Amino acid sequence: MIGHTVRPMAEQSESTFTVIVAAVANLGIAAAKAVAGIVSGSSAMLSEAAHSVADTVTEVMLLTALKRSEKPADEDHPVGYAGERYVWAMLAAVATFVGGAVFSIYDGIHTLTHGEEVGDPLVSYIVLGIAFVLEGYSLRTGVRQVRAEAERARAPFARYLRLTPDTTVKAVVMEDSAALAGLMLAAGGLLGVQITGSSVWDGIASILIGALLVYVAWVLGRSNAELLIGRPLPKHLRAEVREELLSVPHIVDVLDLTTLIQGPGEVLVAAKVDFRDVSSAAQVEWACEDAENQLRERFPSIRRVYLDPTPGVDQRRNGPPE
Repeated sequence: MIGHTVRPMAEQSESTFTVIVAAVANLGIAAAKAVAGIVSGSSAMLSEAAHSVADTVTEVMLLTALKRSEKPADEDHPVGYAGERYVWAMLAAVATFVGGAVFSIYDGIHTLTHGEEVGDPLVSYIVLGIAFVLEGYSLRTGVRQVRAEAERARAPFARYLRLTPDTTVKAVVMEDSAALAGLMLAAGGLLGVQITGSSVWDGIASILIGALLVYVAWVLGRSNAELLIGRPLPKHLRAEVREELLSVPHIVDVLDLTTLIQGPGEVLVAAKVDFRDVSSAAQVEWACEDAENQLRERFPSIRRVYLDPTPGVDQRRNGPPE
């Protein structure tokens, strides 16, 4: 969560649509690239086919993540299944690395060391052009969703994309951006072969595509790992949560504050709170209720609030009352 927004079911559906668009586009592109790579003998085109296959597998995993994270909380999982989204998104990042990057780098090195028979590149150019249009449409869908969410969160687009807990949409945007860059690298490799007659350019393009996929896999893997380990709200939002708690009558200090992002639009807040010494038990109870209501009203993504009445520093220094 970057700002004071909630993730209603409409946004969940929007994420699902974004991922489905990317999956359908990549599946068709992968088949076309594979045929073009075989016909032209281009290792860069075959690398791009592997890239699209890896992206398709990634999108299937992201759809699984979206579906499984919707399951309601139960006795065995009292805080819900939102975190499962990050498990599947992490596996998707691994699939990008293994399925796309490793094959691309291997195929590029093989081309550099053994050479290749390059056929007619016309089919490859046609496929690359079509793929560029389809990938561009998929990227546009993802970017529009991220931009809308960033505006609601009142955050810059780049910062929101970097910090958003919705790693499924982040994966689509990054993979489609990498796909467009990969298409240009593949076209550059084919053009280099045509101009020089050397397959070295095709091999270099394939290796660069693999390096690009390594970077995407690393960024997505790191983002999901941070959320799986446990990432708090940004510092300025933690300060606002503390400020909101201190505005509640009978609360005089927040001794310790813990925030945890459990999923897109799902945040847990736990705090050790010092109440007025003269407050009755009933007043403390109602202060806790008011604090939870105020936090949820100001920050709709906060779903769970746990407050622990704790003696203040002076009280602990003087010890419990006789």
